[in-house]
Amino acid sequence: MKKMARVVLQQITKTFQNQKVVKGLNLVIPDGSFTVLVGPSGCGKSTTLRMIAGLETATDGEIFIGSQSVNALPPGKRDVAMVFQNYALYPTMNVYDNIAYGLRNRGTSKKDCDVLVKEIAEIVGLADFLKRKPSQLSGGQRQRVALARAMVKKPKVFLMDEPLSNLDAKLRNQMRVELTSLHKQLGSTFIYVTHDQVEAMTMGDQIVVMSDGNIMQVAAPMDLYQEPENLFVAQFIGSPPMNIVPAEGRSDQLWGFRPEKAVLLPASVSPVSAGEMWTAKGQIVSREILGSDTLFHVETEKGRVIVKTETEEIGQYGSNVTVTVAKPHVYIFDRVSGKKVGRLAERGQVSALAGGVN
Repeated sequence: MKKMARVVLQQITKTFQNQKVVKGLNLVIPDGSFTVLVGPSGCGKSTTLRMIAGLETATDGEIFIGSQSVNALPPGKRDVAMVFQNYALYPTMNVYDNIAYGLRNRGTSKKDCDVLVKEIAEIVGLADFLKRKPSQLSGGQRQRVALARAMVKKPKVFLMDEPLSNLDAKLRNQMRVELTSLHKQLGSTFIYVTHDQVEAMTMGDQIVVMSDGNIMQVAAPMDLYQEPENLFVAQFIGSPPMNIVPAEGRSDQLWGFRPEKAVLLPASVSPVSAGEMWTAKGQIVSREILGSDTLFHVETEKGRVIVKTETEEIGQYGSNVTVTVAKPHVYIFDRVSGKKVGRLAERGQVSALAGGVN
């Protein structure tokens, strides 16, 4: 069933009523990848997906699927299949007919149609539900019908616009696992839109972070997390997000560190190797217990930060504490452009980019 295609966007722009909502995107989506477009509402990710599908026309630029420019092609000729968040099933048709609908429209023979529908129903776990109407199915089962209807076309590219957003948290987690397994089984190109960075990090092998119609960074999940290129990505990716504090001795910089890289000490305890640490004294103003982890919100002399630990015994509300972070875990960002310019220390040495601050 393997049928792949690279998707390339060259200087893609979309303007609605004199307002640019997508601003000159250049992006390569590799054959067979699971690429996730992620960003806040209104950043242009769904519009970008709809332009690939042919449901919106690009104002400028060119879209290639495989080696073919598809700008002038209608949606039905692009060899893509789209799955929407509202499933868009026909309520009067049973599951079998919903899946078969597109095949019949294309003139597929009854015999071939039957083979394809049953093959796909088996893959997505719907073989026992083919005679049921959508109203007799759970949310997860309806989502599988929508997926099966897309899969039965055997497209080059699957396009998915927030397909799990209508499901409850438990089912959403289950469907994430099923979708990533399905992607590996099919080997097709998946392009998936979500505003949920946790969903993006757990599903994608390539993540495209968008903001205000621009691409902020394209990278694998852990590269995004460990090496964010700018403040936006540093604070959008990660739960809780990266702490950002004023740079010491540099008004043109901001410093950042991940909550789990910080260590919380009682105020009475002096940090070991203090010269190799960023430190701040403060008071615990809030605590969130998340099962195996606890988040401490600490109001420090250098701003409010979050510390993520594996224990809740460090302190209670109102406790005086010291927050420490090893300098190699402290990122340096340009205050004006937001771009990352280095780390506070590399291999224990203070980065020249930090202006020699110890």
